[in-house]
Amino acid sequence: MVTLQTADNALKSFYLDAVSDSLNLKVNPLLAKIKRTSANVVGKDVRKAVRIGVSGGIGAGSETGNLPTAGESDYTQFVTTLKNLYGTIEISDKALRASANSEGAFVNLLNDEMENLIKSATFNFGRMLFGDGNGIIAKVASIASGAVKLNTVKGLAEGMIVSFCTSSGSAISLAQNRKILTIDKENKTITIAGSTITESIVPVGSCLCIQGSTRNEITGLGAIFSNNALYGVDRTYSAMQPYMQDGVGEISENVIQTAIDTIEENSGSKVNFIVCSWGVRRALAEYFKQFKTMLPNMELEGGFNAMSFNGIPIVADRFCPEGTMYLLNTDDFAIHQLCDWQWLESEDGKVLKQVPGKPVYTATLVKYAELMCERPNGQGMLSGITEA
Repeated sequence: MVTLQTADNALKSFYLDAVSDSLNLKVNPLLAKIKRTSANVVGKDVRKAVRIGVSGGIGAGSETGNLPTAGESDYTQFVTTLKNLYGTIEISDKALRASANSEGAFVNLLNDEMENLIKSATFNFGRMLFGDGNGIIAKVASIASGAVKLNTVKGLAEGMIVSFCTSSGSAISLAQNRKILTIDKENKTITIAGSTITESIVPVGSCLCIQGSTRNEITGLGAIFSNNALYGVDRTYSAMQPYMQDGVGEISENVIQTAIDTIEENSGSKVNFIVCSWGVRRALAEYFKQFKTMLPNMELEGGFNAMSFNGIPIVADRFCPEGTMYLLNTDDFAIHQLCDWQWLESEDGKVLKQVPGKPVYTATLVKYAELMCERPNGQGMLSGITEA
């Protein structure tokens, strides 16, 4: 007979490894390429010493002349806080009891919950990779008849729980933890549950974020390609300045190769991964098509496929900003984590816990981690590309 203890044991012994593997390797091909490590985790922070420039103790001289003077290497320290990443499933007492006498029904119940968790986590963690850590997904353009018009709906999906905040990150109390009911992608509008939202409550220019995520998300590519301080270090050093070219226009082989060559010349880093928007990938395919050439395909870790540009995979991602291409060296990135995905356990070791006052049980996956790039000037971004 299936019991609550049976479900608890199944989550801990069978589903944890499968879910961890999916969240680590199958969210998207970029995340699958980035190594995971517990190195440089100090308490609640990630602290990594990064060399700036080269040693000065190198030189040439005569047989009887003085040897080169030793020069100390310059270092700076990257510091960032581990982010708290959560994923929660919910099982009603009725559903659990209905499957009590059928192992097949019980397995289907847990499988459905796990698949939904993986789907939701894949969407959100994939989105975070392209953010800057502030958790802001969109900005309010206008509100009319309960429909909220945003500047973008790229990172949104029906069912998400969102909150509104000011441009400075302060929560707007009357517009917190609202479920998205519908999304009109063409007009970039959403409707949300609860009392009607008006511009007097949520002024134009306000920000939309995932519940509780304001300034709590991982430090993604958006932070690397900005003018703000990165990991507590300003942009004074050339090592902190990635390659960026705006207003590219028509994409071409020469534009991409020039960026790759410049990155390698300036940093010594070799680009080994390219990610772009869907429209940019189509434009690139059209560019080569005029020469009656097709870029070859290659298989990546995690079962993903990609086009190949001189041996470098090109992957299109749903969350990559429009008209943008990132040229990255994934060897310079690491996900620093306190531990891999684990279930939150109560004092008695239980994973499934009843929600107080409700006939519902929940279980929560947690991971304390942060994404860090140790060589910002080894990365590049082309923007303003004309999409096809």
